[in-house]
Amino acid sequence: MRILTIAVAVSALTAPVAGHAQLPDPVRAMIDAAIASGDPKKVATIVEIAKQTNPDDVAEIRALRTAFDTDQTKIAALAAIEEEQALRSAGILDNWSGKGELGAFRATGNSSNTGISAAIQLERDGIDWSHELRGRVDYQRSNGVTTREQYFAAYEPRYQIDDGFFTYGLAQYERDRFQGFNARYSLSAGIGYTILDGPPMTLSVKAGPTLRKTEFVDGTSDSNLAGLVGLDFDWQITDRIKFTQDANAVSEGGGGSSAVLIVDSANTSLNFITGLQFKVSNDVSTRFSYQVDYESDPPAGSESTDTLSRFTLIYGF
Repeated sequence: MRILTIAVAVSALTAPVAGHAQLPDPVRAMIDAAIASGDPKKVATIVEIAKQTNPDDVAEIRALRTAFDTDQTKIAALAAIEEEQALRSAGILDNWSGKGELGAFRATGNSSNTGISAAIQLERDGIDWSHELRGRVDYQRSNGVTTREQYFAAYEPRYQIDDGFFTYGLAQYERDRFQGFNARYSLSAGIGYTILDGPPMTLSVKAGPTLRKTEFVDGTSDSNLAGLVGLDFDWQITDRIKFTQDANAVSEGGGGSSAVLIVDSANTSLNFITGLQFKVSNDVSTRFSYQVDYESDPPAGSESTDTLSRFTLIYGF
């Protein structure tokens, strides 16, 4: 149906305009070819050239351009309706996209070594709801001894209230024996606001209460009500270079940098990741990042600050 609509529109655009048959055939053919391509930039260029070289036929040329612009507006509106219908009728397993990541790291602090890092991120965008799943593993064994073992997984749904405000939920799991805990679970919900909606820059903030339970390596556990504050910043510096700061990404989710602060009466956690992502092709990117994990009250024998430098290869799908 959509193909037929476009074909009819192009046919109508390329038909002669009544009362303006004086436009030379070669010029009309050139304009018709640009219109048939459906490329607005190409049409604009050809039309400007045609008006400059055929000043007596400007009215007819403008009529052709106006008809093209009107048709493009109708086609875009039709496409938007079809896209909305497709999103509304999509199943729970439809419309997911994501990226996989594999690379090397060097850590200092509670462990000092180099090793392998792997991660995956899945996203699904709907009309009002969006969903994100993230997972990461940093692991190394040296001479038969584990020198780094860090796991992370999170699920975050968002509901867009209007163009600026949104609500979020967050369920998160962490494990890092070298920071002193076998497992840490966090549940959070709150509200956020989009300050900048780019391009090239987007900026949003969010905050909400968080229930956090930590199971320490000594067998004890602790549960606290905390507060979460996050920042999400993306900057498309060039077509191939991107700087990101993802508020909800306690591990890297977007390719560059993230910051999350969780404050409770027992222990305050800060995760900050800074980096740059370089686009190699439509599907492949490389990234260098530097991460700082801070715990205000770490378990006995653990340092309060860990750092981690990564160089990774990212594949989008």
